Amino acid sequence: MKQRVVITGLGVVAPNGVGIHAFTEALKAGRSGIRFHQQLKTLGFSCQIGGIPHVSDELKSEYFTDLQLRGFNSSGILYGCMAGIDAWKDAGFNVDADSNLDPETGLIFGAGTSGVDKFREAIYGVDDGKVRRLGSTVVLQTMTSGVSAYLSGMLGLGNQVTTNSSACTTGTEAVIMGLERIQHGKAKRMLVGSCSDHGPYVWGGFDAMRVMTYKHNQDPEKGSRPMSATAAGFVPGSGAGALVLESLDSALERGAPIYAEVLGGEVNSGGQRNGGTLTAPNAAAVQRCIKDALKIAQVDADAVDLINGHLTATTKDAVEIDNWIKALRRQGRDFPYINATKSMIGHCLAASGAIECVASIIQLKEQCIVPNINCEDLHPEIEQLIDAERILTIRKNASINIIAKASFGFGDVNACVLFKRYKA
Repeated sequence: MKQRVVITGLGVVAPNGVGIHAFTEALKAGRSGIRFHQQLKTLGFSCQIGGIPHVSDELKSEYFTDLQLRGFNSSGILYGCMAGIDAWKDAGFNVDADSNLDPETGLIFGAGTSGVDKFREAIYGVDDGKVRRLGSTVVLQTMTSGVSAYLSGMLGLGNQVTTNSSACTTGTEAVIMGLERIQHGKAKRMLVGSCSDHGPYVWGGFDAMRVMTYKHNQDPEKGSRPMSATAAGFVPGSGAGALVLESLDSALERGAPIYAEVLGGEVNSGGQRNGGTLTAPNAAAVQRCIKDALKIAQVDADAVDLINGHLTATTKDAVEIDNWIKALRRQGRDFPYINATKSMIGHCLAASGAIECVASIIQLKEQCIVPNINCEDLHPEIEQLIDAERILTIRKNASINIIAKASFGFGDVNACVLFKRYKA
């Protein structure tokens, strides 16, 4: 018999709020974290706006020692460790460098790239013949699994410790991987999430692809426009989200507060066939992923109250809505409420799935529907498919029982997970 799995801790480092309290308030208020960045303009970027979390040196010192911060230059690892530690503390655990090894807790924390700025430092150091002066942490800061290596050492985790990487699907995939490990009795709890670096060396390739908006450099908070008729491409973002998943038995035994239950999920690929490419989804595979997630979670399509979509503010938004309609067989006023966290934080790439899972759990816990900002001019194709009220509704007092969260990433990879309000 599979273990029931619940969420007992949350952590987030987002462009519009660092920490669960700040992030929750920003979501409810519809507050954007997108800002103009002079560096992007100086470097000739078409898109000169982005979402970068505000992390002061004082705040860094609350998570890292002076020795750890010496020569440290990896924003993704920084964000991931902050979110992970916050989630760990939120679940009722201490951070103690002298603690005993915990063999019952593991870590799956995803990343797309790691330490790009640090890697650039290393390249110039080698080219200048200063190999011996690179420092002892270059490898740790630049390997993709750097975030899981840092976090597992900080927390003393002795179960599976790994980093997954599946483009924009990474964070949602990590949640499902951690869920399955607990369900099958291989771990008592798993710290899961994902993170992403920020800056021109991460975002430059997307600017070259012309998939980022260039029309809102003068009014950055209006730039991220999922489901809008005037959407002109995504706004890049960065940060991290983290969740502590735990068996229900363990959580009840500890008397831990429970945010929500994770019912199940599915991960698949469209194989870049039948319309699917490196950058576009195979619609049939997306629909199959959603249907299979519902089946695994034992949830009827009619029971889904809210969708937290992938919805990047590109031409694929209408395609995504159509895929949800076909998978759920619900449209018009029968369609669930749907929102796009990216409207406030931009597309945080590998971190997006985890941050948006946290946003989903917050809405379940708070029983609210947060706004989709910048989409008052609803895309006409979307307006033909579902009632505008399902998108533009904001409710401080909602009745939400089940949320579906999905991510669809470069490489034609998909993930969908179902969360349920927990009632003792």
